[in-house]
Amino acid sequence: MASALAAKMGFNSLMRKQAKNFIVRICTMESDMEFSCEVKWKGKDLFDFVCRTLGLRETWFFGLQYNIKDTVAWLKMEKRVLDQEVPREEPITLHFLAKFYPENAEEELVQDITQHLFFLQVKKKILEEEIHCPPEASVLLASYAVHAKYGDYDPNVHKPGFLAEEELLPKRVINLYQMTAEMWEERITACYAEHRGRTRDEAEMEYLKIAQDLDMYGVNYFLIRVSQCCFAISLQMDALGLHIYEPDNRLTPKCSFPWNEIRNISYSDKEFTIKPLDKKTSVFKFNSSRLRVNKLILQLCIGNHDLFIRRRRVDSLEVQQMKTQAREERARKQVERQCLQREKQLREEAERARDELERRLIQLQDEAHMANEALLRSEQTADLLAEKAQIAEEEAKLLAQKAAEAETEMQRIKVTAIRGQEERRLMEQKMIEAEMLAVKMAEESERRAKEAEQLKQDLQEARESERRAKHKLLEITSKTVYTSPGMPPDSMPPDLSFSRENLSFDFKDTDMKRLSMEIEKEKVEYMEKSKHLQEQLNELKTEIESLKLKERETPLDIIHNQNTEQGTSKHSNFKKSTKSRVAFFEEL
Repeated sequence: MASALAAKMGFNSLMRKQAKNFIVRICTMESDMEFSCEVKWKGKDLFDFVCRTLGLRETWFFGLQYNIKDTVAWLKMEKRVLDQEVPREEPITLHFLAKFYPENAEEELVQDITQHLFFLQVKKKILEEEIHCPPEASVLLASYAVHAKYGDYDPNVHKPGFLAEEELLPKRVINLYQMTAEMWEERITACYAEHRGRTRDEAEMEYLKIAQDLDMYGVNYFLIRVSQCCFAISLQMDALGLHIYEPDNRLTPKCSFPWNEIRNISYSDKEFTIKPLDKKTSVFKFNSSRLRVNKLILQLCIGNHDLFIRRRRVDSLEVQQMKTQAREERARKQVERQCLQREKQLREEAERARDELERRLIQLQDEAHMANEALLRSEQTADLLAEKAQIAEEEAKLLAQKAAEAETEMQRIKVTAIRGQEERRLMEQKMIEAEMLAVKMAEESERRAKEAEQLKQDLQEARESERRAKHKLLEITSKTVYTSPGMPPDSMPPDLSFSRENLSFDFKDTDMKRLSMEIEKEKVEYMEKSKHLQEQLNELKTEIESLKLKERETPLDIIHNQNTEQGTSKHSNFKKSTKSRVAFFEEL
């Protein structure tokens, strides 16, 4: 211990001699930042500087955490940074994290940056399984995380496979069911599509509202020993109070001490003493095996209790100002969102009108093309019919000439028929043949004449068809350009682009009783609000229950299922464990 202290003092002295400043790397849930700090800076100076850089005003939830041996510690505000057991390597790495959690995120978190940092931290703890989350809640939380990242669901953009590279579910949940990555994505996307119309900040708040009902949300666990017994138990503290668990069951508390029922917490000689408000209840004493852990427990107890009392008092002027600004900012964003929605709607209408115009133009172009083709065919048909009519006329003239010649020949035969009987008989026979030929030629001539007449009629019809085709083409090319309803013909919509080490403190009995009544009232209101959410979670659980592999359930899964079957929840367990303190002390 003495050597470690000497090494620490030597390290600090060396740093002071080498430079007046030192480098600190601050790791947030989104990014890392490096600052040059003065040697004389205290923890509060550095913390305030980080908060100003982030634009964070709700500073009471957060702290600067660093790793020390096998545990963690929070930077003390009143001591100089270099006088604390921070890492020696430069840059000194500190983590900016939520140290205390709200009871009701929707009512307590005012700034968007505060909400966003809580969202990222809770999401990370759920994915890393530091917070036990049932499968149906995991799917619903994943859908809100997707909405916070991608915005509204669009089937044309968010096609199957767009979540392939995303880490959205705890590995424990994935291994618990016989479901492929595509099946998980399908269920997450189905929930995601129902969140349409929410902003990123609203999606993150819905995520936190669901997560805050998880049994392990916002808790710190410590392995302690109770003075009345020799075995180890688990101590957990959160925004509601202190809870005692069995080491292998972190979901169902054995005993609870709400902050409003604790009259005094004292720490002396490495031992904690909790004195309940009810003087009939036994005093609870415990301690941890390590001094650092004892200090951390005391620090978290004081901080959580201070926030518990603060929530039930009238808001300070700073908080009232922040809430007013937040309301005004939300109203402004709502107006902007409505304007954007309107502009988006107008753009969609303009795009639909443009598509309709393009479709109509293509239709008119097709009609014009068909009319041109019909005109061309009509012209070709007319030319062909004219040629055929000319040929028919020539054939008719030729046949008429032949008929005349046949008639002349018949007359000549008649004249020469008198030359003799035999010659007359032959001539008569020839005359009969000539008459037959003449009749045949006359019939052929008449047929040719009719055919010529028919060809003339076909030519006339072809020319009439050509005239109609030309007239229709003229009508198509002279039509007025189609415009959308309510839009002037000469003003087409422009192409728009658019695109959240002896310490103690005492509390008054009367104040605590009044606070207790307020808590009960708030719990009843909260349970009514969460009814719809529970129905949604039950529906998701029913959908995937048939694919569950029972043999892969973890002990926490089994405990959670037992609590669900018994109809218990985080708040009912808290209330029940508060009443079971007497039995717990008798057991000890």
